[in-house]
Amino acid sequence: MGTYFARLSPAHRRSWGLVAVYLGALVIISLVDFGINGAGQTLFRGVLLGMLIFLVASGLSLIFGLLDVLNFAQGAFLLVGAYVGYQVYDSVGLSAGLSFLAAMISAVVATGLMGAIIEWGLIRPLYKRPVFQIVLTFGLAAVLGDLVERAYGPQARQPLAPPSFLDGTFTLFGQTQSIYRLFIIALGLAMMVGVYLLLNRTRIGIIIRAGVQDAEMVQALGINVRRVFTLVFVIGAALAGLGGIAIVPYQGATLEMGQQFLILAIVVVVIGGMGSYEGTAIASFIVGLTRAVAEQLSLAHFDAPVMAETSILLLMIVVLLVQPSGLFGREVE
Repeated sequence: MGTYFARLSPAHRRSWGLVAVYLGALVIISLVDFGINGAGQTLFRGVLLGMLIFLVASGLSLIFGLLDVLNFAQGAFLLVGAYVGYQVYDSVGLSAGLSFLAAMISAVVATGLMGAIIEWGLIRPLYKRPVFQIVLTFGLAAVLGDLVERAYGPQARQPLAPPSFLDGTFTLFGQTQSIYRLFIIALGLAMMVGVYLLLNRTRIGIIIRAGVQDAEMVQALGINVRRVFTLVFVIGAALAGLGGIAIVPYQGATLEMGQQFLILAIVVVVIGGMGSYEGTAIASFIVGLTRAVAEQLSLAHFDAPVMAETSILLLMIVVLLVQPSGLFGREVE
């Protein structure tokens, strides 16, 4: 850990300091206003929301950070993963545990294949035309949303019962919580660590990062850089699909969920710093905790639910005023 901080730039050290001060302030406000039990429940909800957001933001950050493609279809990948996984989970004649595993695999495979096709057929010709990329992915999001509606209907899907080994409850700070909520948090943390290790501790990760930094050199070594870029897009899309099916037992599936989580994911990526996977992970916690504390404060004192939505936008504005590139973004010379 000491070596890690020693390698950081002064700006990033300042960002870590700001993060620590801000999170400390949220904890103190929660303890003073809600008491120990209330603060614990609020912070747990905040961590849970942060992990839900990260399930979408991770792929968005990965694709933008490595390919410089701002993929507005990321929320649609989550939507496809949710509905495809729901259909498999609800229809296969297996035990609940195997059905859930089959649903997760089908969601990942479906969105991964979709990502490969989209990158190969649509994104690849536009790598040097960022405005066209934005318009294209925005249109793709609308088209995919319409296809999901036509295939599965406009009705919202109720939350599915999780597998029996995830269907229990436990008591935390005097409140009963579902074990499945712990599973979502654990899944988000596993994704954080897994993608980090993939990019920094494996041969394919080294090839991906080298291909992004110097495509011509990597190509000269006999490595197909275009396939590397396709792989990155596939991983990003598959992460969103995995997030989609993971959300279904918690809150069901609706046609609006992709757009809702996409907006939160964009806010997280901007706060964390465009192109910084580390920043996205940290910002997911910050945004989740901010919204949870703001919701509790609004219920306790103001009776204004809109305060929770506004708090995140205000946080983004303040961060950009203090650190225009985001907390851990690439600094513009």
